Amino acid sequence: QVQLVESGGGLVQAGGSLRLSCAASGRSFSNSAMGWFRQAPGKEREFVAGIRWSGGTTRYADSVKGRFTISRDNAKNTVYLQMNGLKPEDTAVYYCACDPTNSFLGYHYWGQGTQVTVSL
Repeated sequence: QVQLVESGGGLVQAGGSLRLSCAASGRSFSNSAMGWFRQAPGKEREFVAGIRWSGGTTRYADSVKGRFTISRDNAKNTVYLQMNGLKPEDTAVYYCACDPTNSFLGYHYWGQGTQVTVSL
C-alpha cells in the first residue's frame, strides 16, 4: 500500500514556474516508477511525466518536453515536477501516481491531486 500526497500547486502567470512535490509513504514506493498525470475540466486524465526507480529513465508527454522536468529523491520518498514556461493550457489538476511494476504501465496508487492554474 502506498499513500501519496501532492503539494505545490497554485496560481501562476503564463511564463512562470511551479514545482510540484509528491510525498510517498508505504513499502511499495521502493522499486516503483512514479508519474505525474493531469486532468483539465471536461477532459480525460493524461500522462505528463514518469521516472523509473533508479531515476535513470524518464518519459514526457510531447506537450511538456523541454519545459517540465521530473525528478525523485528516494531517500526522502519524494518525487518532483519542475514546471517552467507554463501556459494557460497547462491548467489542470495534477496527480501523482505510483507504479509498483516500475514499467510505466502499472500505475496503481494515486494522490488526491493539486490544482495548477495558469493565467494570461
